[in-house]
Amino acid sequence: MTATAPRFGSAPLVRLLLVATVLLGTVFTVLSGTASAHAALTGSTPEDGAVVATAPQDISLTFSEQIAMGDNSIRVLDPDNKRADTGKIRDLSSGGTVAYGIDLHAGLPDGTYTVAWQAVSADSHPISGAFTFSIGAPSKTTAAVPSEEAGGGLVGTLYDIARYISYAGFILLVGGAAFILGCWPRGASVRPLQRLVVQGWLTLTAATLVLLLLRSPYTGSGKLGDAFDLGGLQDVLATKTGAALVSRLLLLGAAALFVAVLFGAYAKRETPQDEEENKERKDLTFGLAVGGAVVAAGIAGTWALAEHASTGIQTGLAMPVDVLHLLAVASWLGGLTALLVALYRAPSLENAAVRRFSRVAFVSVVVLAATGLYQSWRQVGSWSALWGTSYGQLLLVKVGLVAVLVGIAWFSRRWTGRLEQRAEADAGVGAEAEAEAATGSETGEGMKTAAAATVVGDSERATQLARQKQALATARQKRIRDSDPGRIGLRRSVLAEAGVAVVLLAVTTVLTSTEPGRTAEQEAGATGGTAATAPTTEGPLDLTLPFDTGGENGKGTVRLTLDPGRSGANAMHIYVDGPDGQPLDVPEVKAAFTLTAQKIGPLPIVPEHFAPGHWSADAVQIPMPGEWQLQLTIRTSDIDQTTVDKNVKIG
Repeated sequence: MTATAPRFGSAPLVRLLLVATVLLGTVFTVLSGTASAHAALTGSTPEDGAVVATAPQDISLTFSEQIAMGDNSIRVLDPDNKRADTGKIRDLSSGGTVAYGIDLHAGLPDGTYTVAWQAVSADSHPISGAFTFSIGAPSKTTAAVPSEEAGGGLVGTLYDIARYISYAGFILLVGGAAFILGCWPRGASVRPLQRLVVQGWLTLTAATLVLLLLRSPYTGSGKLGDAFDLGGLQDVLATKTGAALVSRLLLLGAAALFVAVLFGAYAKRETPQDEEENKERKDLTFGLAVGGAVVAAGIAGTWALAEHASTGIQTGLAMPVDVLHLLAVASWLGGLTALLVALYRAPSLENAAVRRFSRVAFVSVVVLAATGLYQSWRQVGSWSALWGTSYGQLLLVKVGLVAVLVGIAWFSRRWTGRLEQRAEADAGVGAEAEAEAATGSETGEGMKTAAAATVVGDSERATQLARQKQALATARQKRIRDSDPGRIGLRRSVLAEAGVAVVLLAVTTVLTSTEPGRTAEQEAGATGGTAATAPTTEGPLDLTLPFDTGGENGKGTVRLTLDPGRSGANAMHIYVDGPDGQPLDVPEVKAAFTLTAQKIGPLPIVPEHFAPGHWSADAVQIPMPGEWQLQLTIRTSDIDQTTVDKNVKIG
């Protein structure tokens, strides 16, 4: 090692990397908030905020994509917080529409009812929500619904951390083994690399078990104590995600056998003595490579089968592409970690191994670029979604980190070239040192050994002297090797690569749990706004929306102005016009602002009646800039009202 390089063993090194990944994963989880889901509620009957004259027979919910629902996924609560539904959920899906319904009790009294729902999206993420409707007329309600979104809280944080750690374990296991088989076969007998791969296996196995236990409370109650509920675990095993996690555990059993052979029979055949042993080693290498690739692809497939790749468009192509993407990530970043361990802890590392890994890394980057480009198009779909959705923005951050990583890798290749240029000189110096050590052994050390054996007559003393001689020779070899500035530079650049890779993995983990941009735009369009084309206020906000309460004289348009249209105090005016364009004097108009990204709101605003068809409110406080959801409720009679909404960007 160099004089300036840190002297630590591979076990502390791996623990340091894992601790760093966990901390960064936690930070990204907190910053990203509750993970958005792939599916979304696109409509309901009755609609949110609707007032109906008579009690409906049932409630129906429509979703953007396929979901999974349990027996208690939809609850209808009356004003006294009692169940108003029969508890039997019906699948109303037909054609390309995904819908579910639940029957209501007969003879429900007038008042405001709350509909709370919870489900699991097809890409494994929990989704939930609630809305209200009124029978006859609105009333006070004591209905209590969970204030926390599904997948949030302590259980959500622990689940996201476990997902991040599982990715890290997969990378260490697959990338470390690939580095040994493809770049440095002699590394199979190097203890630090053995510990790296084994710790990757242990990390992935432990994280998978945690994910399996947390799955039930993550998608259900949100209570950590339910992680050990056998009934909930049984329900999880019947889902797609549960099957994927169990399959991963079974494949990890096969991976344990692979690791045992790699560090057992394969490591013992490091230096074949004859042609027959050499042939056996080649056959064993081929068998391990094929078997390891199959197991690694199978483990990667457990992610592809249960997450974003399994939903949306072109799933038949997206899933194998996702498997290739994960394998390329593991080969590059896991191999990079293995190289870092070898550079710091291995007694020696051949320049040929560094060159081989450089080629492997190049191929991995090419595969990552191709598969990443396809995944980006599939999940984003448009330039507006790339810039205007959380998924697109995270994707841009990921691309930037990959660019930084490739830039650092370019410096690593330069240091590798310098090592090659000095390879012959190093070999000559090393041979001279070995000859010197051998001469010392034959003279002074040999005499000391003989004298010690003669005088003391103790073979243990001779063994001790031999070990000291070997330690001196090894130290001399390390000093000669570590005096090369090329190797010092390579160590530092690889360490920098590993640091960026840790952050990249954190961003990737958050990305896999964020609603894809394509779906976010579709959801925003269904709710009356867009993810990226919401009105931007460079001055006073002015928008016009149509409405229809369903009753007599219930159609018209509502126009809202917000001046100056920025955070802070604003003056708001609302104008209601009938179909003929003349002012329509309605009994009531209300407004509300919600900043979903920061979980602020809804902030209710009750404007005063200023003139026929004209309502106004002074000192409307918008606490911060951002993309707000504006909801306008218009009531045209005692029982007829509707709510229209629009996403607006307030500066």
